[in-house]
Formats: sequence, C-alpha cells, structure tokens
Amino acid sequence: MRLGAVIITMGNRPDDLRALIDSVAKQDGDPVEVVVVGNGAPVGDVPDGVRTIELPENLGIPGGRNVGIEAFGPSGGDVDVLLFLDDDGLLPGTDTAELVRAAFAADPVLGIVSFRIADPETGLTQRRHVPRLRASDPLRSSRVTTFLGGANAVRTKVIAEVGALPGDFFYAHEETDLAWRALDAGWMIDYRSDMVLFHPTMPPSRHAVYHRMVARNRVWLARRNLPAPVVPVYLGVWILLTLARRPTVPALKAWFGGFREGWTTPCGPRRPMKWRTVWRLTRLGRPPVI
Repeated sequence: MRLGAVIITMGNRPDDLRALIDSVAKQDGDPVEVVVVGNGAPVGDVPDGVRTIELPENLGIPGGRNVGIEAFGPSGGDVDVLLFLDDDGLLPGTDTAELVRAAFAADPVLGIVSFRIADPETGLTQRRHVPRLRASDPLRSSRVTTFLGGANAVRTKVIAEVGALPGDFFYAHEETDLAWRALDAGWMIDYRSDMVLFHPTMPPSRHAVYHRMVARNRVWLARRNLPAPVVPVYLGVWILLTLARRPTVPALKAWFGGFREGWTTPCGPRRPMKWRTVWRLTRLGRPPVI
C-alpha cells in the first residue's frame, strides 16, 4: 500500500519541520513520499527527495492541504493513503506507517484514521484531541465521527469520491465537513490510540482568527451538510455551549460576528446527508446536534 505525506508550513518552524520530515523518513516499510507546501511562505531547506511547493499566498489550512493532495495526482490517486501532519508535530515511533497500512488493508470500508496527539513532554493527550464525546480515556481506540486535521491518514479513494477539504473554510471544522461527507458515502472513521503524533500542548485560541472562524464555519458546516430540520437544533446547541464556556467579551463579539457571517455569506454547495447517516452518527455516539 503506497503512502504519501502532506505537510503545510508557514516557514516559521524550520527546525520542527526538519524533525518531522526526519521522523517520516525513519518509518518502517516502504518509504513515504513527502510533499511540503509553503502556504504563502518559503519552505526553506528540506532533505533530498522531499518535494516542495511554494504558494504565493496563504490559502488557509484546507486550501494548502488540497494543493498537497493534487501533488500526488488527481485526488491524490498516485498513492493509496495520504498522511496529513502538522509541521510542528513528530512521529515518535517508527511503526506508524506500517500500522496505517495494516489498518486500511484489513478494513475495506475504513476511509480515515485519526491519530492520537500527545504532548512530547508529558505524554498526555488533551480531551479535545480525542474526537468523540466520551473522551476520558484517550488510550481507547474506537469508531468516531470526525478526525484531527494535523494528525491523520485518509484513503485517497475517499477524496476521489466525496471531494477534497472545503478550501473556503480557511481554518476550523474543515475536517468535520470531510468526515460527514465520507460517512454519508458509506466510509468509516477510526480513532487509533496506537498511532501517535507528538505535538506541544497549545490552546486553539492562540490563532487570532479562532473565534470568528469557529463560529462562521460551524454555520457553514450545518448549512452544507445537515438536513434542514437538524440545522437550527445543531446551531442552537452550539450557541448554548459557547455561552456556557463564558468567553471574554471580545471573544464573544468575535464569535457572534462569525456566526452572523456564516448566514450572510455563501457556504458552498449544499448536499444534506441522508437520514440514515444521521442515525449512523447517533449510533457512533455523536448525533449531529452537538
């Protein structure tokens, strides 16, 4: 099974990027071909054999990853599976690639695998990095309904069938958009605790656009993918959850500004999931209202 890896970078973490590339090169089995996308920034020095693409502007996380996908042919079809890895991450084990190959070879309906993200200093995994509601035990693998954007593997047949990441999202929720489309097409998603990416613990709100993008893209996600009766329930629940978290006044203003933007701007093509997919999400432990 042929593996490729897509890494996007802003060019501001050259040492971390080199360490990640080295950890990919150390994987057991056949070599993993690596493409590094400079998202509006120069890539810098990389080892021989690593392909680079330097974009003239920052296309955002999904846009940059989509460029990396196409570097492996239409919909990434030159390989069987693509790894998407954050440029400040690191694969601590040398068996991750072989675990990925074995997982996809053993399960023909497995479309996406979400890795476990662990802090390199403590080894701990944050609850928000376990893509399910029952997240108290990060060492338990399971079927899930979404995946982590910077630590995952995607079968390229999924991309060919349901399309790539939504580029207009720029940042936040693009993984869930792809996950819902994949599940609606009959694919499954696994969270695997034995496939680990080291990544320093950082709050997502470190990104200046966090609150606005999270809210705007939440609305876009619902408008694009959910049956009409579910949309107000889903968004109503997320309004209540946001208020319950008691954000600061500036953060709340940014959030509601993004929420309003999500209703007043185009969200892309609307393809509501089948009701049987709603039931599948519910049986997997996360109905599409939360």
